[in-house]
Amino acid sequence: MKVSDLVCSLNHLDPDEDKRKENNEYFINVLKISKEFGTNIVTTNTWGDRTRPPKENLSLYKEVFSEYAKIAEDNGVRIAMENCPHMGSYPFSIGNIGYSPAIWELLFEAVPSKAIGLQYDPSHLFWLGIDYLRGIYDFKERIYSVHAKDTEIIKDNLYKEGIIGTNWWRYRLPGLGEINWQKFIGALYNIGYKGDIIIEHEDPLFSENRTDEGLKLGLKHLKLFVL
Repeated sequence: MKVSDLVCSLNHLDPDEDKRKENNEYFINVLKISKEFGTNIVTTNTWGDRTRPPKENLSLYKEVFSEYAKIAEDNGVRIAMENCPHMGSYPFSIGNIGYSPAIWELLFEAVPSKAIGLQYDPSHLFWLGIDYLRGIYDFKERIYSVHAKDTEIIKDNLYKEGIIGTNWWRYRLPGLGEINWQKFIGALYNIGYKGDIIIEHEDPLFSENRTDEGLKLGLKHLKLFVL
């Protein structure tokens, strides 16, 4: 057993200044102690002020994550930002601004440090209609961690609600949705990815007393393609 990465998901850009300061200090401490757990990767979400469009959070992101990047560099640690949008219901809002390739480009432009990269999760990209294979190649130098989570499209609900509905997709364990894991893992091999592939279990059909059963199913499917 080993620790692949430490997850520390706080709102780094909280609109409440006092809460933001508290969160920033906590995250900095996590960066400084992460190696004590045997890992040099800290994963998080690029939370922001969901009352504002993602791009309006960029100036504060630059301020906060520039400090994070310097501390990460000094401590030999990498920060991997997950791409889940954490979308709210009507009126739609984005909780995590780092959810798409266009925003990733802006984030890396704002803070160019290679201490900051991605925790790449194809499940979110799939239901957003983003090419999850192309993203691997376009951001190959910034993928520091990978989530293995699938997505199932519930076609009857999609027909009834359209894409602005909220019940037409759900997360599944690898092999139980529509992600092409052979091509996905093949793309990771192609770019020379050497990190871990982590099953993120959010499958509602394998919850509670079926959790272990679900994890075994997901692992069995991934083993078809992982050396």
